[in-house]
Amino acid sequence: MKQLEIKIMGQGYLLGCPEGGEERLREAVYRVDAAMCKIRDAGKIKARDRIAVLAALNLAFELETPPPAPAATPPALGEEPPLTPAEQTTLASLLARLDQALRDDGCLL
Repeated sequence: MKQLEIKIMGQGYLLGCPEGGEERLREAVYRVDAAMCKIRDAGKIKARDRIAVLAALNLAFELETPPPAPAATPPALGEEPPLTPAEQTTLASLLARLDQALRDDGCLL
């Protein structure tokens, strides 16, 4: 088992790590450090153990929360995204009002 020296909120730790798991461990350390620093930097909690508990709860909650649905692929440059039925209805209504206004006046200016 490999050992890695890491830092979380400036405190050094020596952690055991299975072979090939170094990158995953470093990513986990980064997430924990970021979560703890965010809580510390908010300024409301100073005790390291309380910060660690809140960070652990936040990370556990994130794991239990289903990820958001993947976003639709954006349209190509110059290509308009498809309209929803509600948008189509609104657009048709606006076009009808515009046609009525132009029919009455015959010119825009």
